[in-house]
Amino acid sequence: MSKMLEPWNLFKTIVWWILGGGIVTAIEYFTAGALWCITIIGIPWGLQIFKIGTLSLFPFGADISGSSGAIGCLGNGLWIITGGWLTALTHVLLGTLLCITIVGIPWGKMHFRFAKLTFAPFGRTISYN
Repeated sequence: MSKMLEPWNLFKTIVWWILGGGIVTAIEYFTAGALWCITIIGIPWGLQIFKIGTLSLFPFGADISGSSGAIGCLGNGLWIITGGWLTALTHVLLGTLLCITIVGIPWGKMHFRFAKLTFAPFGRTISYN
């Protein structure tokens, strides 16, 4: 059984969709990804945003791994300059707000994972085992 379909992860994912902003976040990421992909230069950024959007739909049971090489460092540098730091900061703030309550800790920790990914997404891979 995949980690994504385990009962506890499935329950957390459904609550994430409803209360943690998973559906709204995914729609925002997919819309932004489509807008970035309109231009040829924006396609690499759009693909990274689609990767984050997919993770926002099914965050529990996902493994984020990898590190960036030289091209990834350049991409991550440009990503940070073009607003990646602001997206990461937003996830840190949301994670902090959710962790204030004991019940919100699993979803707050998920926002912290998103903050790490949205700060430097180039070279990272997401896998579901």
